[in-house]
Amino acid sequence: MNEAALMSDLTGFPAVLSAAVAGLSDAQFRWKPASGAYSILEVVCHLADEEVEDFALRLRLTLEDPTQDWPKIDPANWAQLRKHNEQDPAESLARFTKSRADNMLWLASIRPIDWETTHPHPLGDLKAADLFASWAAHDWLHLRQITKRRYELCTTAGSPYDALYAGEWSA
Repeated sequence: MNEAALMSDLTGFPAVLSAAVAGLSDAQFRWKPASGAYSILEVVCHLADEEVEDFALRLRLTLEDPTQDWPKIDPANWAQLRKHNEQDPAESLARFTKSRADNMLWLASIRPIDWETTHPHPLGDLKAADLFASWAAHDWLHLRQITKRRYELCTTAGSPYDALYAGEWSA
């Protein structure tokens, strides 16, 4: 495992996220496609929630006591239950950024780390390293989601004209 590369991704992601949403109006943050997929604001809120209640917490619990049960989470329903699309975009981004900075300080403070520490999980045993790699990868999955919303916003803003010359969204 390339721990330094994953730490770099995790540490640098708040700046990437800030750049990805820079310049959006309030309406653009909250815009949802006809498919009902997350708005950009809902993605940002999801990242903030996950930063506090999922990856870092579960990694910490695994490293401290791998037999300890993890708190229940429900990220699939949080957007609706927590009214993510009604939150303040700047506050939501700040909440994510601060939580990530706190988590990176914690992670840097615990050395050495036994990345082989394993937590039993219904999907299969998860090593601390699995959580760490998944945490970093999770950011990029959601950046892709934000990028798709921005693409959709551009094609919507260009209507009734066609943005096909840009290329088709295939990923």
